[in-house]
Amino acid sequence: MIKKSEIKKKINLILELQNYGIEKPDILKVMEEVDRQIFVEESLRKKAYDNIALPIDCGQTISQPLVVALMTQFLDLKKNMRVLEIGTGSGYQTFILSKLARFIYTIERHKFLYINAYNLFKKLMVTNIFCKHDDGGLGWKDQAPFDRIIVTASAPDIPSKLIEQLSINGKMIIPIGDQHNDQVLKKISKNGETLSITDLGSVRFVPLLEGKENK
Repeated sequence: MIKKSEIKKKINLILELQNYGIEKPDILKVMEEVDRQIFVEESLRKKAYDNIALPIDCGQTISQPLVVALMTQFLDLKKNMRVLEIGTGSGYQTFILSKLARFIYTIERHKFLYINAYNLFKKLMVTNIFCKHDDGGLGWKDQAPFDRIIVTASAPDIPSKLIEQLSINGKMIIPIGDQHNDQVLKKISKNGETLSITDLGSVRFVPLLEGKENK
């Protein structure tokens, strides 16, 4: 059972999200309903409703709720959409997406995180999330094209294979930059053979690495 103090923190978090420009009722509703505590380590659960990033295994992080909400809002999701997520991590962003779109295909390069997320989704009885342990930069070719692509790690350049797997009129949200310099969140819209790129603001993410870890 959620404690009264935790309920208050969750309410304050939703108000904070609204103050920062999260305005879509469906996103606010999902952010309020999803229990972030189940995606973080037990020792950090008292901080689950703070608007901060928290460490998880394999040197990765669970993004702060504001970043999750902003990236989700920028995706402009519809219920019938198929979404590719690069970087499953804790599964928090994935689970949020699963409440707002038809199918979520998520790739994680760390085997440990992939297994944890897969088991958690199974425990939560989620039926519209499909997980894969692989190099995220390669995408998921045999399930393409995707209406939306979200990348939760920063790439030095826009990955060409992900662009190829984006549907006509599709959108991708991705941080671009390296871990030592400024990173910019970008929205890439695909209109036929033409791409339009919009800068959405400065961010800070772990780097998007090649290959996959089998530990």
